[in-house]
Amino acid sequence: MNSAEWHARIETAGRVAGAGFLITPRKVLTCAHVVGGAGAADGLTVTFTERPGFPAVPARVVADGGWGGGPTDLGDLAVLELAHEVPIAPAALAPVDAAHGQRADRPRKLVVYGFPVGFDEGTLAEYRVTAAQLLNREWIQLEAWQPGGQPLAPGFSGAAVALADTGEVVGMVTAAAGAQDVRNGRMMPTEVLARYWPGLEGLVPTSDHGAADRARLRALVERAVRAHLDCGPVRLVRLYEAARGPLDPDAPEEGFDSLWSAALFVLCEIDGADAAGTVARFTAQVEALFQAPATPAAGPGAAPDWSPILVDLRHSGAGDGHVRVEVSAYSGGRRHPVASETVPQARVRAYVQERIDAAFRYLTPGCDELIAFALPRDWIDLPVDRWASAPDDETPLGSVYPLVVTDQARLRPGTRHQLTRAWKRLDTLPGARVHRVECAGSEEPARLRLRLRRPDACLAGFATAPAASRTRPHFDTSLTAPAPVVVWSRGGCAGGAEGCAGGDGCAGKTFLDELDACVAAVPPAELPREILALREEADAEEGHWARDIQLLWDDPRVFTDPHGDAPAHARSPVT
Repeated sequence: MNSAEWHARIETAGRVAGAGFLITPRKVLTCAHVVGGAGAADGLTVTFTERPGFPAVPARVVADGGWGGGPTDLGDLAVLELAHEVPIAPAALAPVDAAHGQRADRPRKLVVYGFPVGFDEGTLAEYRVTAAQLLNREWIQLEAWQPGGQPLAPGFSGAAVALADTGEVVGMVTAAAGAQDVRNGRMMPTEVLARYWPGLEGLVPTSDHGAADRARLRALVERAVRAHLDCGPVRLVRLYEAARGPLDPDAPEEGFDSLWSAALFVLCEIDGADAAGTVARFTAQVEALFQAPATPAAGPGAAPDWSPILVDLRHSGAGDGHVRVEVSAYSGGRRHPVASETVPQARVRAYVQERIDAAFRYLTPGCDELIAFALPRDWIDLPVDRWASAPDDETPLGSVYPLVVTDQARLRPGTRHQLTRAWKRLDTLPGARVHRVECAGSEEPARLRLRLRRPDACLAGFATAPAASRTRPHFDTSLTAPAPVVVWSRGGCAGGAEGCAGGDGCAGKTFLDELDACVAAVPPAELPREILALREEADAEEGHWARDIQLLWDDPRVFTDPHGDAPAHARSPVT
């Protein structure tokens, strides 16, 4: 049996009481009769004997199956919570029908690891299932694999019953036969354990995944955890979205809190004809983590897990002198409403400064922060990146934090779906290819739409500002195509789009040339960080080509909102 460190010895008041097994980094399952009414005050501890030198961990009972105290009473289950998480891979569970074997004449060998008298370090016993019948809807009968084998003596209670070939757990020992020469006993299978403790339900894989596929994925996840590979909530959802099939469920609204939970979701929630394909694709995604470049700018595998602060500015309906301002923070896969108020136009900047500062309280310290402004189409050129970052600091906001804008007209579910699909494709690109819209260009808007919907399309770069009448239809087309990224200079072409020929003296052409050179090797997910660096350069260098750069960057996966029915921000472009 591989990865056997999850086997546990349960001790109360300094004596061995029985066995158990680690099911999450902080939870251990055992029998209720092993711990009785013991608690931390009674010296209840858990020792992982397969990790020599690892100290015993204090524990307490946090759930049980309602066991009545008698040998035939139902619900003989206890869930222990350790005083702290342990750096040990939890036990892997097998599908509910795995213990029986596929043929009656070829039963599967099962292995039990217990602590009978004289074997404080643990010993193994080999068993098999007598029949697939569930006794009293509670137990499956076990019988010795061979006549002279180790009997299920006291000390085996609470031990995991595992498949000998894969090490996956199919149940828990609850009782021995009672007679000295009878080598059989009972186990509570995983489906019954889950009936008493719902926390187990999401840990039992479906039978549509092969044992070898399950083992390979779990081994990769263990390796990734040991290597401390960086997998934040957003990246975990991206890993799953890249692997899921067309009929597979969406990622949980709350996201995944670890690589373990994402892998278990794939193994336990996905079934059907393409289940094996999904596991294979997800395994490949996990394997790719080990080939990710060391530096974020080196390739798409090192994309940041953005934690955005969204500032939603709208026409208030209360007249031109007022603006509706809503501010949210996104962290750990959740949206945190910060403020929602109609503000006089003269106070908007100060109000936004204060609310952005307040929003940072909701972000994980040290995360990849991102300031995003959602703007009406007629405000899309608003120089929000030039607003002061604080009342006592005139440094432009866009030179302090990565800052992007997005268009509120792209909030329609169909558009969000198209953008999500486009970003899955962009995740594989090593750089941001610019499709140039020159100030003197003759390309028809309909032709531009076709180009922006090609598989290799990424970034629409404009030589003029959106207000230019000549290219305004092209700009609108880029937003509705939808292009995931649009970049332009608010200064635009000095000669004006109407009369400029787009030659070497054209500021718009210079802007596009410089932009193309800067972003050609930058993964699309890294563009906010690259534009931040350009804005910092522009602040330090007079006449810098990027001084008035505007970045419309719109990845719906960054803005997770599991509480879309909340009253605040109900119409934000990310719901």
